[in-house]
Amino acid sequence: MLRDRRIVIGVTGGIAAYKTCELVRLCLKAGADVHVAMTAHATRFVAPLTFEGLSHHPVITDMFDRSNAVASEHIALARWGELIAIAPATANILAKAAHGLADDFLSTLILATRAPVLFAPAMNTAMWEASATRRNVALLAEHGYLVTPTGCGEMAENEIGPGRMLEPREILHHIVRALPKVGPLAGRCVIVTAGPTPEPLDPVRVLTNRSSGKMGVALAEMAAGMGAEVTFIHGPLGVPLPAGADPVAVETADEMCRAVLEHLPAADALAMAAAVADYRPVQVARHKIKKGATGRMTLDLVPTVDILGEVAARKGRQVIVGFAVESEAEKAATRVRDRMERKSLDLVVLNMAGEEGSPFGADTNRVTIFPRVGQAEPLDELPKHEVARRIWERVVPLLGESTASASKEEAR
Repeated sequence: MLRDRRIVIGVTGGIAAYKTCELVRLCLKAGADVHVAMTAHATRFVAPLTFEGLSHHPVITDMFDRSNAVASEHIALARWGELIAIAPATANILAKAAHGLADDFLSTLILATRAPVLFAPAMNTAMWEASATRRNVALLAEHGYLVTPTGCGEMAENEIGPGRMLEPREILHHIVRALPKVGPLAGRCVIVTAGPTPEPLDPVRVLTNRSSGKMGVALAEMAAGMGAEVTFIHGPLGVPLPAGADPVAVETADEMCRAVLEHLPAADALAMAAAVADYRPVQVARHKIKKGATGRMTLDLVPTVDILGEVAARKGRQVIVGFAVESEAEKAATRVRDRMERKSLDLVVLNMAGEEGSPFGADTNRVTIFPRVGQAEPLDELPKHEVARRIWERVVPLLGESTASASKEEAR
């Protein structure tokens, strides 16, 4: 998702600094190159050696450390980074940045860079709610700096309230959003659907399909990493939300259909990876259905809305990617081609149920990509993020000269 992106993470003196180790690890796992700079107080909470081991780069802690060539020229790192993320950001660093003070390496780096600067605040509730801090946060926004929200939870002082630093994965989401949009999907808007759609039988039971949502999350994160603005429409997930995407939570197939159609006019592409339930009860019981004397139950079901069918009726320049699951190999290709024609799909990604390498909920997948024109392309078993990259690489040439801005203008 962040392949070859250059990120500088600044660490200041707060107990939440231990969480920044995980943030560095997540950025590296996503493919970024990460340098870490620490204030002197930060080194009292986490040793620089920890971040050096994680980032594989020297950690800068002193403006005048002559053993580090980069530290003696703060401008070099300021120009190298595509984004500066300060986590944790104490009240002190917020105040210094808001007023342009530069009395150590990190505050000088913030003032010297022209890259986006993102602060992830961390302090106790009284400090976060203090009028001086609120003014500083407002002033940072005026200067063009970005400040994440804070979490609400238990503090080191055993108090509970706002001011807690966001969790590393939440900060990663803000990092992806703050990075300059570059890549083959830059300037594009895409929709990704994911997860199951539970159809209620009664207040406690549902009909649904098996789906963790992992493939949809991978598609959303990869699209964001390739520069797209991503709307992520999802049912209940078994995995965290994708970093860098705007989530829209839904439950039923009808709700997902309404959300897709609402966002479709502004979109350049739709990847319909959700495992939409095929049937719903004619009536939903108001109270829990009790087990009868025979233990048997007959359900009266009707088909759920055909989301891709509704999309096909409204499709303009959008590239539509459908997903199919088949269990009969000898009939799979014919069924995929028929579905592609009926629903005006540009690509179909086929999973064979029960096939080795593509079990439900796994981190890998083995798929075959069917284009509208040309031969189907089977992929080897790959991590789902790599499968997502292969899919988007095949979408890009289909987008033509249309742009998200043109789509949005038409939507108006």
